[in-house]
Amino acid sequence: MTAKEIKTKENVLELIRSNQDKIRSYGVRKLGLFGSFVRGEQKPESDIDLLVEFQQDKKSFDNFIQLAFFLEEILERRVELITIDALSPYIGPHIIKEVEYVNFSS
Repeated sequence: MTAKEIKTKENVLELIRSNQDKIRSYGVRKLGLFGSFVRGEQKPESDIDLLVEFQQDKKSFDNFIQLAFFLEEILERRVELITIDALSPYIGPHIIKEVEYVNFSS
């Protein structure tokens, strides 16, 4: 699937699910989509907004950066990755209400 084919949140979520083993190797506990793709307002130039929560013992700058690069590679779009710890007290509640978490299989 190429970036031109990523038209819906379902496409994004499926690409993430199909790469869950690699994504989890970075210590990801939860990964959720928010922003224009969740609202169905994405445009061809839209980035993909993702909220990540790491396992406590895997939380590192290296894992964050490597995850961001990997997600941009598989999604073929710019990714805005934010950790749950970095949410602003002003915008955070809106993101939490909107986020749709990826259902990783166990």
